[in-house]
Amino acid sequence: MASISTLFFQLITLAFAFNIVANGQSLKVGYYQETCPDLEPLVKEIVDQVISISPTLAPPLLRMHFHDCFVRGCDGSVLLESPAKKSEKDADPNLSLRGFEIIDQAKAAAEKVCPGVVSCADILALVARDVTVAVKGPFWEVETGRRDGRASIKSEALHKLLAPFSNISTLKKGFKKRGLSVKDLVVLSGGHTIGISHCSSFHYRLYNFTGRLDTDPSLDSKYVKKLKMKCKPRDQNSIVEMDPGSFETFDESYFRLVAKRRGLFKSDAALLDDIETKAYL
Repeated sequence: MASISTLFFQLITLAFAFNIVANGQSLKVGYYQETCPDLEPLVKEIVDQVISISPTLAPPLLRMHFHDCFVRGCDGSVLLESPAKKSEKDADPNLSLRGFEIIDQAKAAAEKVCPGVVSCADILALVARDVTVAVKGPFWEVETGRRDGRASIKSEALHKLLAPFSNISTLKKGFKKRGLSVKDLVVLSGGHTIGISHCSSFHYRLYNFTGRLDTDPSLDSKYVKKLKMKCKPRDQNSIVEMDPGSFETFDESYFRLVAKRRGLFKSDAALLDDIETKAYL
């Protein structure tokens, strides 16, 4: 069984896991060394300034990269807009994403020093790394060289992104389809150590788990009481910390919470339902 600390610091595999789904592009560390040598310090400076003022932007920016990669590979298609509201950005799972203006700001800064060189997809990958570091998470080398996609389809995001109520079978199949391992599934779930959720994403676990006005038995009873204090029976909009007490710090406490049956989403609790995923907790 892997220790929580060992697993946590393997979150650097986030970079390499996402490289697997980068549409077969040839990526490498230092891709812009000759064409845009100041790119990474430039992006980091912007991110550090933003997070110092608005640390709550770190989770949605990290999540934005994940949502981008999970649909068409890491091609920046989540950034594209459609006048008819039919792009990935318009799909229900992406409506809660925030921080698009930060990506725009970093891209604009890159265009000033290296016009026409850096892809939005690479900006998104660098920002995901830098916001993680900014909230005390691990550093990893980002392989760059992604090309921006030209297609962004709402229905693809709707059907390919895994819902917070997914069971372990759905999660494992979804990751496998994208060339990601069971270990990647557990490790990447650790991103829930930062951020918040609306009651609507887990409300049914508290009040109507099987359609009989019951509570999800896999939830720790003391945790249920705390959640019910924050999310009343008809409350879908209140906000709850995904990692209570340290939701603005990228640490390893998420894994401890899941092991104690205090994972906020069904997809978190599902990690205990499988011998392979449970072995990492």
